[in-house]
Amino acid sequence: MQRRRLGKSAIVVSDICMGTMTFGSQTDEAEALRILDQCFDAGIDFYDTAEGYPVPPDIKWVGRTEEIVGKWLKTKPRDAIVLATKVSGPSHVWFRSPCRNGMTALDRRNITTAIEASLKKLGTDYVDLYQTHWPDHELPYEETMEVLDELVRAGKVRITGCSNETSWGLMKSIQAAQRVGAVRYQTIQNNFSLNNRRFEDELAQVCRMEGVSLIPYSPIGGGVLAGKYQGGARPEGARFSRYLEIGGRQAAMAQRFVNDRSLASTERFMALAADAGMSPVTMAVAWSKQHDFVASTIVGVSTEGQLPEILAAADLVLPDDLMKAIDKVSKEIRYPMG
Repeated sequence: MQRRRLGKSAIVVSDICMGTMTFGSQTDEAEALRILDQCFDAGIDFYDTAEGYPVPPDIKWVGRTEEIVGKWLKTKPRDAIVLATKVSGPSHVWFRSPCRNGMTALDRRNITTAIEASLKKLGTDYVDLYQTHWPDHELPYEETMEVLDELVRAGKVRITGCSNETSWGLMKSIQAAQRVGAVRYQTIQNNFSLNNRRFEDELAQVCRMEGVSLIPYSPIGGGVLAGKYQGGARPEGARFSRYLEIGGRQAAMAQRFVNDRSLASTERFMALAADAGMSPVTMAVAWSKQHDFVASTIVGVSTEGQLPEILAAADLVLPDDLMKAIDKVSKEIRYPMG
């Protein structure tokens, strides 16, 4: 397992990070604990969760993921784990957070309330990386950055990051932190995969020039790049099969990930992986790691059986000819997720 630095911070992590967003809903506690143990044994030391997990967001199980991670954390040396969690951003975006009855602006009260609750559920007195889950572009960044700085100074947080942020928002946050003398974001957690390369358009250059690391999520395109939805398949228990049944926001997300263009590009990526003698999942994770602006790729599974193909990407470097073939597909089927 290779290791990389998060931004300009002192924290160095495995280049694969274990995400936990299905723990407590799609994945029960017993299996979640087994998955976490297997990841740790494989050399993964970076784990990502959030106060609003598991997904889909629901008041009946919100916070359960942090409780499961906290239970597991007690079985490991705390210093051996780099732990990341998130504070829910504003609920005036495209969904309403179940945290604090949807009152999740990124102001002082909500952030301080959120960190105390997360620390309690996680059973620790600090988190290594604390991230804003969604940006609050209508609130001055100075207020958010100042309260995050207070948490770092209090020893409750080591470094800070953002998630689902824009180029404008990332630069504004950096400028605001500089103006008020606060800590800045060291990481950004956005969607990035073979089927969604929009991060490369602008945000990648911001990361390079400002020393911010991407920790991408959904490198397998929400499971689409595994091929499970090819030919119109709707596998039982799969995330987007369930989301289409739920309707509303979840169905809209499913249709973004699973559509004619994403399935067409996936078919070609699967053929490239087969020619290279590897699983398309392994290729997708390895490809994600193989970018200079990426520090650690966040993977996620709902069952133990999904781990081997992901772990096979550890230390794997895709050859130049395969990278060029992948680029060719991306140029011919542009932005399959819109």
